[in-house]
Amino acid sequence: MSATSNGHGAANPEAGAPDLLRLATAGSVDDGKSTLIGRLLFDSKLVFEDQLEHVTETSKRRGDGYVNLALLTDGLRAEREQGITIDVAYRYFATPKRRFIIADTPGHEQYTRNMVTGASTADLSVVLIDARNGVTSQSRRHASISSLLGIHHLVVCVNKMDLVDWDESVFKSVKADFQNVAEKLEVPDITFIPISALNGDNVVDLSEAAPWYPGPALLDHLERVDVSRDRNLVDGRFPVQYVIRPMSDSHHDYRGYAGQVASGVFRPGEEVVVLPSGKRTHIAAIDTFDGEAKAAFPPMSVTLLLEDDVAVSRGDMIAHADAAPEATRALRATVCWMDDAPLRAGAKLAVKLATKSVRAVVEDVCCRLDVETLDHDDDADELGLNDMGTVELRLSSPLVADPYVTNRGTGSFILIDESTNHTVGAGMVA
Repeated sequence: MSATSNGHGAANPEAGAPDLLRLATAGSVDDGKSTLIGRLLFDSKLVFEDQLEHVTETSKRRGDGYVNLALLTDGLRAEREQGITIDVAYRYFATPKRRFIIADTPGHEQYTRNMVTGASTADLSVVLIDARNGVTSQSRRHASISSLLGIHHLVVCVNKMDLVDWDESVFKSVKADFQNVAEKLEVPDITFIPISALNGDNVVDLSEAAPWYPGPALLDHLERVDVSRDRNLVDGRFPVQYVIRPMSDSHHDYRGYAGQVASGVFRPGEEVVVLPSGKRTHIAAIDTFDGEAKAAFPPMSVTLLLEDDVAVSRGDMIAHADAAPEATRALRATVCWMDDAPLRAGAKLAVKLATKSVRAVVEDVCCRLDVETLDHDDDADELGLNDMGTVELRLSSPLVADPYVTNRGTGSFILIDESTNHTVGAGMVA
């Protein structure tokens, strides 16, 4: 176990970069996202022999003329037939320095909802740009969505540099164009890397094909990027998922509240408040699978024991008493609509935020957002499939929430059509 690990898949918040990085890939159709992920897996020696044999056979059957590493992630039959990514493909791999979860998201505009879903939990976004085409409307769209989702780290991979003879001026031109786009975005960390995903140049190792590029290679950057400061370790938020009452002879009086720490650091003895009731108490102990813990922080799953016998149920929020959020019956949020039927004022839906679900009515569709330019259409009165916009919701009961910009865990929610139980939207609290 590494020095930064606590045995629960979380890193010590005071020990630098965590050992798990969640990243999403984005880019236009045919920019090479799936090929890049396949190359990362292959060059990192993380592809099983039978997987490689299957991909090799499929490549020959398709007449590709080479081992198409994109097939390692394009799993749906429709994807392989069309040569595009439709669904979100998740891949896990690890190096001696870090563990990774990659979400390979669709590039086509009609699958924007899939990209939002795949990138919603990412710490870092890799945006691919075809060196021959430069920054396109899709590139701007994907960069904007990454910014809206609160992703603080962006890696712009200028791909297919081999097709422009590794011309440094082409790379610099793409970099300058993207920097102009980035001026409108709230992304503090942007790194540019020239690559050839097909040949593996600058993906795992630096390539001699670009002596003018000093580095780093993509994998080296992913292993080193520090995302620990992106987490909110100040505002304690603990959504209660389950109340544990064993009622056994050995644990007759045991009453614990299980869940995953959304933000902040909790320690025994600290004063907390249970929301929405507002009852105050102190943490008596923190239980984990391995025994008692001295502290709990994101994304640890723990059980909190409280000193006083207060009423706590699933969906309640335990928060630091000195920095508690307010319960509200009205939400203003940016919503990505994911259903074929448009969203209009008067729609009745369920809102699920963390572990709490409440009924809601859409009071107003305030505006539609142009994701490429971030301009607002204030005349819009509905959101169609894949649209994003600002919506006001009236809730049936109080809901504890934070602004998404300060707390992704308690500032994001999904919208559910109760008649079908389908998820029809994803929202970020304003």
